[in-house]
Amino acid sequence: MRPVNPENDALPPSGPHDVARRARVIGAVVGSAVGDALGAPFEFGLPGVYGARFPDGTGTMCGGGGWDPGEATDDTQMAVLVGESILEQSGLDLPDMFARFRRWAAGDPKDIGLQTEDVLTSGDPWDRAAALHFQVNARAAGNGSLMRAATSAVGFARAGRTATMEAGRRIAALTHGDRAAWEGTAVLHELVRVALEGEDPLAAVDTTLAEVHPGHRDRWATVLDAGWHPDAATEFNGAVWPCLGTALWALRTTRGFEAALAAAVDVGGDTDTVAAVTGCLAGAVYGVDAVPERWTAPLHVPLPGYGDRVLRASDLASLALRLDGIAG
Repeated sequence: MRPVNPENDALPPSGPHDVARRARVIGAVVGSAVGDALGAPFEFGLPGVYGARFPDGTGTMCGGGGWDPGEATDDTQMAVLVGESILEQSGLDLPDMFARFRRWAAGDPKDIGLQTEDVLTSGDPWDRAAALHFQVNARAAGNGSLMRAATSAVGFARAGRTATMEAGRRIAALTHGDRAAWEGTAVLHELVRVALEGEDPLAAVDTTLAEVHPGHRDRWATVLDAGWHPDAATEFNGAVWPCLGTALWALRTTRGFEAALAAAVDVGGDTDTVAAVTGCLAGAVYGVDAVPERWTAPLHVPLPGYGDRVLRASDLASLALRLDGIAG
């Protein structure tokens, strides 16, 4: 993607720190979308399929599995809805966000998580739908709240650790009744906040875990530990724990944005969401200049339920910059 240009982008910077932050802010949102589109054709595939397709390590937006090259899935579509709600409502308006989700779900998206679909189409009110679903099914720890968190993580980062983690929990709770999903989304919010400040999110894991609900802290500590490997997962990575754990593993064991996404996709399974979360973190660490143009150029985000809207990488970059100013 083109370098961030402070003369052309909104929110003019006042110094080098701001230029670097802007690159990381855009990197988090665009990086998540790129990961989503890159991983989508490999969803539910076996480990190693990505590496076999691109043995030289230079992957492209290849399309497949019903997805056009560069086409983002429900992960990024919902992230856009989250971000636009935060901007248009000047903060966190949960009924508005839920209404946007419902309109999108009614627009017949190509892909929508079963749990998310059940909650959004139940007809129950916004503040009870997820809880009622969890009460009936007793399982709601999918990664669907992680996949859409890039925009809210950027939007609440300037508000500080406590506020951004609480925002993550509340947004997750709109569709996921299991607190495990709330805490995972809160952790992702905080690690992105740390990265946007130019610090190492991997070094912030312990302090972040201290803010996790005591009843969930040990399980999160296990998958976020420096020695954890995706092979140690006790659930499919469509669950919240191995999804975030794999994203941190990919960031920890590679050097660079491209390598982190390749590692994440090559794990197999729920590749679009695992790569979206990885892309969010890696983009926040390495900045948008580390995201190759061969991935951003074909990137596009259709928005079912909202007419013929299709967002491109430049639209996501603009959204990210505006979100970074919401709490500043």
